[in-house]
Amino acid sequence: MTEHNGDDPKQVDSLINYDNALKYWNGVPASVDGVLGGYGETTSVPKADVVGSMTFLRKLKSRFSNDPDKIKYGIDFGAGIGRVTRDFLHKVCDKVDLLEPVKPFVDQMRVELQTLMEQGKIGDIYEIPMQDWKPEESRYSLIWCQWCCGHLPDPAFLEWLEKCKTAIQKDGLLVIKENNTTTDEDMFDDTDSSKTRSDTNFRRLFAEAGWKLISVDRQKGVPRELYPIRMYALKPE
Repeated sequence: MTEHNGDDPKQVDSLINYDNALKYWNGVPASVDGVLGGYGETTSVPKADVVGSMTFLRKLKSRFSNDPDKIKYGIDFGAGIGRVTRDFLHKVCDKVDLLEPVKPFVDQMRVELQTLMEQGKIGDIYEIPMQDWKPEESRYSLIWCQWCCGHLPDPAFLEWLEKCKTAIQKDGLLVIKENNTTTDEDMFDDTDSSKTRSDTNFRRLFAEAGWKLISVDRQKGVPRELYPIRMYALKPE
């Protein structure tokens, strides 16, 4: 793995190649261990991740979608094999759409989520990149994006954030859960042709895109060698 960093995020952005990223992920096993980069079910990461996400969302329960007569639709971006939906999102949403561009992951997702499909908890599965998403207006009470927006350069990420404004319900919530660098600089990883953003850059981009940061928390219980993981809860300004 080779990493590159720099003061200018544009320099890091110029290194991102989506075709290379897709090639990498198509060669990864369609398993929890594969989608989590080797931090699968023999490590603390999957369980700690779900507990952390659930705890974070519970704190925000009064901040979004409390209408009992409204169907609580969620969408899982970068859904992989459906782990986040299977273990977490279906418990806080009435129905979940999933977006994942890697075909082997989508094939395994349909296996992992078969029971939830039969229960009517799974909506549409979009086998497309997140930058190609065409949102339905005011569909979602919860937009959940985890460990995938590093494949978007900053301008494309800003465009996606703008789309989320169209897709989110008036009382909805956008949550982005991502690793952060430990400095104010973004870092490029040529293994999967993605970048890890600094906390500073995330906050700058949220403000530029017109999203209000209403809560942020750091994931606990994961190995120390990992970059810090933060959960950002956002609402349109």
